[in-house]
Amino acid sequence: MPHLIVEYSANLESRLELEALMAKLRDVAVAGGVFPLAGIRVRAARRDRYLIADGDPAHGFVHVMARIGEGRAEAVRRAQAQALFDALRAHLEPLRSDQVGGLALSLEMVEIDPVGSLKLNNLHERLSG
Repeated sequence: MPHLIVEYSANLESRLELEALMAKLRDVAVAGGVFPLAGIRVRAARRDRYLIADGDPAHGFVHVMARIGEGRAEAVRRAQAQALFDALRAHLEPLRSDQVGGLALSLEMVEIDPVGSLKLNNLHERLSG
């Protein structure tokens, strides 16, 4: 873990530099020393249907959901969330300053309940050798 899910409004797609954003988020997650590389998943979901504030179609949004395994201290979660959000803000600053409509950025870090979280992968073994 974490799984980082980037949701974004379709009207921003051509200017997001999505692959670079996803790589930056991954790199920040690794750099924090909290999450193993083999546990990180970053994916993006374009949202074609959305309504933001007053409905102006020029408004856009980017939301990052960071889903992590449970058990980390609150201070660790807060620091990691802030580092991810800072990377998101920095990446999108050029877009924010020239966006015709408003731009809403958000990040939410949530712990996954281990009772219903099942996993099977060989990434840890493959990346450790």
